[in-house]
Amino acid sequence: MSTRSENYAGLSVAMITPFKNEQVDYNTLQQNVESQVAAGTTCLCPVGTTGESPTLSPTEHEKVISAVVEAAAGRIKVMAGTG
Repeated sequence: MSTRSENYAGLSVAMITPFKNEQVDYNTLQQNVESQVAAGTTCLCPVGTTGESPTLSPTEHEKVISAVVEAAAGRIKVMAGTG
């Protein structure tokens, strides 16, 4: 039997939230997810302190998390709102 912490063992990356013209750049965000998947990252951490969480609205938080989960497509874990 594994513990919760064992489920997230490995390399977790705190993601930045890319912007273009003062809006979240979802194309670049998706490319960043693809790069991390290709690199063998274990878990992505969007909208933490590195991901501009203090400056995003609650709606933007949800959209960024959804975009990362969608791009990850079950290939990599997502742990939002940390670090």
